[in-house]
Amino acid sequence: MSRTSIDDGSRRQVPVVRRGRACVVLLAALALAACHQTSADQDDANRPPEARGFPRAERPLATPVAEPTSEAQRDRHDEAGSVMDLAGVAPGMSVADIGAGEGYYTVRLSPRVGKKGRVLAEDIDPASLSDLGDRVARENLENVSIQHGAEADPHLPAGSFDRIFMVHMYHEVSEPYAFLWHLRPALRPGGRVVVVDEDVSASGRLAGHGIAPTQLFCEFAAVGYRLTEFLRKPEISGYYAEFEAAGALPVPSSIHACRMGIAPARKSIGAKG
Repeated sequence: MSRTSIDDGSRRQVPVVRRGRACVVLLAALALAACHQTSADQDDANRPPEARGFPRAERPLATPVAEPTSEAQRDRHDEAGSVMDLAGVAPGMSVADIGAGEGYYTVRLSPRVGKKGRVLAEDIDPASLSDLGDRVARENLENVSIQHGAEADPHLPAGSFDRIFMVHMYHEVSEPYAFLWHLRPALRPGGRVVVVDEDVSASGRLAGHGIAPTQLFCEFAAVGYRLTEFLRKPEISGYYAEFEAAGALPVPSSIHACRMGIAPARKSIGAKG
């Protein structure tokens, strides 16, 4: 804001404020803010409806790859048996296999939970689901159902699962905060989410396809989960992590993205039960 003065005939110098430049600057700032808001709105519009209002993942996202190790090789290491034992999968339980793919875990979970239990196999790839459906029918797995999933919401029925498995797939979830938020209500009291993945910094059969444990812990904590168990096991080609729901489900606007596994400060905002 600039000032000058005029003589009003009384020998007084009367200040005059020139507001032109200030107005131009203000208008430019408002236009820039509106432009940024429009850009953000357009960016959010390109996301799945279930993900809007949640932070984006601030980490590289891996593209899905075909499983490079055969089921026979995995069975030689008793991979599924080891994971099911760690998870405490027992007869009568209800288990969701998210990112089921060709069904390596699905067909092994089925006899473990038995006739009184059930397994829900889910994937976002229609071809994989079609192949898995043929396999389930061929092996007459009557306690298995199949469901098409979504990248931001698994669409699981509330209060339905004792265990939810995500094996070598969590690092491919494009909207992790929305996905975990929508997934949490599906847990029964005492239910657990089981993640098997590879440390992205480690070499191995899925080198480059994994997630650092610190990043995993941070993302789950941001959505109201508590880590209950973690260990590294060569026979499962990575690590095993187990989580439970802790406290109330946070309001989406209170969730902040993790960066390099560093938990951000959370706003003091009311939570949704």
